[in-house]
Amino acid sequence: MSEKTQAYGGQAVIEGVMFAGKHTSVTAIRRNDHSIEYFQVEKETRPILAKLKKIPFLRGIVAIIEASANGSKHLNFSSERYDIDPKDDLAIQENKKESKLTLIFGVAAIGIISFLFGKFIFTLTPAFLAELFRPIFPGHVAQNLIEGFIKFLLLLSYIYFVSLTPLIKRVFQYHGAEHKVINTFESGKPLTVENVQAHSRLHYRCGSSFMLFTVIVGVFVYMLVPTEPLWVRVVNRLALLPIVLGVSFEVLQVTNKVREIPGLRYLGYPGLWLQLLTTKEPTDDQVEVSIASFTRMLEYDKEIAETKIAENIV
Repeated sequence: MSEKTQAYGGQAVIEGVMFAGKHTSVTAIRRNDHSIEYFQVEKETRPILAKLKKIPFLRGIVAIIEASANGSKHLNFSSERYDIDPKDDLAIQENKKESKLTLIFGVAAIGIISFLFGKFIFTLTPAFLAELFRPIFPGHVAQNLIEGFIKFLLLLSYIYFVSLTPLIKRVFQYHGAEHKVINTFESGKPLTVENVQAHSRLHYRCGSSFMLFTVIVGVFVYMLVPTEPLWVRVVNRLALLPIVLGVSFEVLQVTNKVREIPGLRYLGYPGLWLQLLTTKEPTDDQVEVSIASFTRMLEYDKEIAETKIAENIV
């Protein structure tokens, strides 16, 4: 697979961006002295997972698990390297530590770190809340629509409230920088700050879009099973969660493939609208970090591929 056909992805981390390639993933973060520090993880070859990733609906679940495991390594690196000046007094240091914790929770809103745990919460809580409205909306269809609406409100509320802090806003800016770099690369333009800033901060393959699609897909999937009694509803939600995730991943892939087709491009618009909350316009400095991360990832990917070819591994 060539660079032009390789679908690159990434995520925002604390004061930086991670990009994942075919063979490696690289994070670049900005330090207090304005230098850029890198963290690289080479992908392990797992034949079984490689085969599963070729199977529709199953490949989405595998991708989520892999991205969660890999992303946690990069998030841990960025959080550990998040600067606390030893000259600061104790009160300031404690405040920065709290801010650091807030950042970590904020990053979880735009990526899929801890996604499965969060998905359990966002799946079960709306089911219990919808049950409270059964005296008013007793019907099967009405209950599913109410549950989906509550789930949508919880998702929007969570993202909105974490985005109110200045520190989380910076993470969302790096998220926007990540998308801008990928959009620029996919357009064939050189990765300069000027070119990158000219591109959109929204992208069809974003994890934010995926989260929203799980809400929409869930409404249709859960229509197929009963909503009462409550314990049956809960069991069904948990049992069908892998199906919801698998179908949502396929929907995400389809919307990305048809994004250039007039009329069909609108299928991905709900996810793009959500990204108006999960991304912000980045500064030039943040774009520089994103470009540095993507460029370093391409360099490592090329080196590893050439080494494997020389060793007759691929």
